[in-house]
Amino acid sequence: MDAALPEYELYAIRYATRPARRRDHFIGGDPHEAPMPMDYFVWVAVSGERSVVIDVGFNAQIAAKRGRTHLRCPAEALSLVGVDAATVEDVIISHLHYDHAGNLELFPKAQFHIQEAEMHFATGRYMRFPRLSHSFEVEDICEMVRLNFARRVLFYHEDAQIAPGVRVHRTGGHSAGLQFASVHTRRGWVVVASDASHFYENFETLRPFPTAFHVGDMFEAFDRLNAVAPTPAHIVPGHDPLVMERYPPPRPELEGIVARLDVDPQ
Repeated sequence: MDAALPEYELYAIRYATRPARRRDHFIGGDPHEAPMPMDYFVWVAVSGERSVVIDVGFNAQIAAKRGRTHLRCPAEALSLVGVDAATVEDVIISHLHYDHAGNLELFPKAQFHIQEAEMHFATGRYMRFPRLSHSFEVEDICEMVRLNFARRVLFYHEDAQIAPGVRVHRTGGHSAGLQFASVHTRRGWVVVASDASHFYENFETLRPFPTAFHVGDMFEAFDRLNAVAPTPAHIVPGHDPLVMERYPPPRPELEGIVARLDVDPQ
């Protein structure tokens, strides 16, 4: 524990869900046909000095288009933990897939932090291939371009510190410029994996998720998660409903909506 760093409260906010089966979540499928639903989260780190949002989710229109169940607006849901999206100054975008970069306009004062390789990927030659482009929404990418022209995007080439106690780590794999975050909390550095590992089982069994740009980088991303996290119990996957079971809500009425990640998992 670095006493010189602030200790953040860290929250996962569940804003959407969809039914799925085990075969949907592993390269090569799975021999079991059991249900394995997917949840969608945004995350926020809160200290006395600042709030840093990690990813911004999608809206109800995109949920209807893609067959997802939209539970709540992720930007509005930040108020459940005392954060006003209109005043947030730092937003980390792990990557530009539709479920992570769809509400950029709801953060009017924010600087957005992203790997430059991700911007190149989302606007480059590979988007002519539907198997790669299907995870992006064109309007989200156009909005990020507009924000860049407005001098509101900061680009990174590798790992970086966003603020004291908040870092990003580039991995690639799932998307060309994927990054995950680590946040300094009272239980040490907690890793918000985002899509470096969708489920606990992806990194625990070394079986990557099927949406892939570079499979080798996906395997190495699991190594990076374990290298940055003090223990595997400090890794929080990006889409696993088990997050809501393993971590307590900040208040009883937020059970199943918000999980507090700066405390030890149950």
